[in-house]
Amino acid sequence: MLEQNEEMYLEKIKRLRLMDDTFFNSCFDDNIPCMELLLRIVLNNDRLRVTEVITQHGVPNLHGRAVRFDALATDGETIYDVEIQRSDEGAIPRRARYNSSMLDAREAAKGTLFRALPETYVIFITEHDIWRRAKPVYEVRRMFTDTAGMFEDGAHVLYVNGEDRSSSPLGRLMHDFFCTDPNDMYHEVLAERVRYFKEDEKGVASMCRVMEELYNDGVALGEARGEIQGAETERLRSIRSLIERMGITAEAAMDALSIAKDEQSKYLALL
Repeated sequence: MLEQNEEMYLEKIKRLRLMDDTFFNSCFDDNIPCMELLLRIVLNNDRLRVTEVITQHGVPNLHGRAVRFDALATDGETIYDVEIQRSDEGAIPRRARYNSSMLDAREAAKGTLFRALPETYVIFITEHDIWRRAKPVYEVRRMFTDTAGMFEDGAHVLYVNGEDRSSSPLGRLMHDFFCTDPNDMYHEVLAERVRYFKEDEKGVASMCRVMEELYNDGVALGEARGEIQGAETERLRSIRSLIERMGITAEAAMDALSIAKDEQSKYLALL
């Protein structure tokens, strides 16, 4: 299957940007220099030193919904969760609340003193200015309503506005996140990593394998949902998911989901 779809994957890889979560995860996985650059610019702290980075880290929840973080980083004391969000719905306030709580659950062992919980940051990098106030960064903190004094619980939430492409350090960082060509990027540490996955033989092969896994997962998910529910809405979600994540046509997505040719016009109309 990999050889069969290789041309499709190579075309998709050319169009990938750091604002695509799959590509972001590959570029930032275990890459301290890239994450250090990102956090220093977003937090305006040139002294920040990252000691560890992991991507797609899952935290189970025995009593409810688990979470999978796009990228987790630490400087040895503070924990940073960086989330790529192209959809406004994916960055709603209660999503931030849940991610923040799951960071605490991940760090808190039985018997942990509450004072020992680390400072945490949930950082959403959003494709759109979801709060529509034209600010490059929105910082959210809890506070006392009567005095406006800060409620120092150690939990921070930041929204980075991907629409900011100014000449500021943050604007240049966002410019790089939306580049498809590494030669157009300002930051060489990011360009080098992007270049590896787009131009180096080993890097391209690695991305092709990632795309193959996503493709197969999308097909399997569509088949499973179809068997369980058989609803048009579920098929539509599966079609849209493959189109968005793989950059393929609606027809190719429907073929991958084994949707009969005589049914495809119906779904095209619904799309």
